[in-house]
Amino acid sequence: MLVLSFFSWWYGRGWKQVFDSFGPRLKNIANAFSVNQLTRTLFAPWRRIITYPGATFGDRLRAWGDNLFSRIVGFFVRLAVLFAALLVIVAAAGFTVIELLVWPLLPIAIPGLIIAGLVA
Repeated sequence: MLVLSFFSWWYGRGWKQVFDSFGPRLKNIANAFSVNQLTRTLFAPWRRIITYPGATFGDRLRAWGDNLFSRIVGFFVRLAVLFAALLVIVAAAGFTVIELLVWPLLPIAIPGLIIAGLVA
């Protein structure tokens, strides 16, 4: 009876649970990389490094250049992290597809591997 219950869960609710875990898995990855915050602050200065303008035109021009450089650095660093998040999300999606394809074969593989181990 236990074996029948196992197979009933494996090919029923278990397979559905693996499929349903895909969305929360992607959401956890997005949260780990802070994707929402990175997209909101994509053009923000890097590490809030801001130069305040002085009284002269030269000081204002230097402050504008420093702040622009800080924003460009911040943009590229955040863009690199967003690209890394995209790669991890694509990899997780690929692994989930592989998991869904292999899931029904695993109960069959266990006796097959035991037999192959005894024969070899």
